[in-house]
Amino acid sequence: MFDITILGSGTSTGVPLIGCDCAVCKSVDAKDKRLRTSIKIQTNTTTVVIDTTPDFRYQMLRTQTTKIDAIVFTHPHRDHYAGLDDIRPFNFFSKKSMPIYANEITQEAIKRDFYYAFEKDKDAGLPEMILHTIGKESFTIGDMLFRPIQVMHRDMPVLGFRIGDFTYITDANFIPDTELEKIKGSKLLILNALRKEAHPTHYNLEQALAVIEPLGIPKVFLTHFSHQIGLHDQVEANLPKGVHLAYDGLQLTVA
Repeated sequence: MFDITILGSGTSTGVPLIGCDCAVCKSVDAKDKRLRTSIKIQTNTTTVVIDTTPDFRYQMLRTQTTKIDAIVFTHPHRDHYAGLDDIRPFNFFSKKSMPIYANEITQEAIKRDFYYAFEKDKDAGLPEMILHTIGKESFTIGDMLFRPIQVMHRDMPVLGFRIGDFTYITDANFIPDTELEKIKGSKLLILNALRKEAHPTHYNLEQALAVIEPLGIPKVFLTHFSHQIGLHDQVEANLPKGVHLAYDGLQLTVA
């Protein structure tokens, strides 16, 4: 059994969007306030975060997260890894380097943007991390088994993951049949659905629902929304049975 916390459910700009006065951005409903997309997964012994967004520091503080055993990355877009420098307090208190699991292209971006963490003669107080390469094979962090699922974000390969009966996929607009097979049988799926209108690199709402329908998964939450998705309660009311909109702070349990 493990618990999932939605740390953020918004797209790269977050919601509200700076300078926007649309109904969603002006909404007073907390479910319409969305930090950049990330989740935390916890068992009794292990805590893993998937992606460190630009909001990572605040996400850790508002969920009172004081321990992380590892960070897993989906892909090298800055809204998914730009907060990595803020692992430093975890280094301080654990007195350990943070295990980082990422594919090779994501590792290249991390080494480029956080080059100072990899210098041989670096100053004290800089981030400490150990890189682990994700390939096609499953890998274990503590008592969690992660099975990679490769999806496409237009031309960029992005990693989704199946952990037990839970599958998590963000920033996708195409999932090959071979990878869809890995999702089947999940009890819970979290999948991206950017907005109602078509988009060149993300599933829109209609496309996400078309992917979900034949899978027969009993509980699905959509995530990675722009303000163009609409007001949370209005969109939620019109979704098919078993499909919901994720929101920041949502907690889910997988047996």
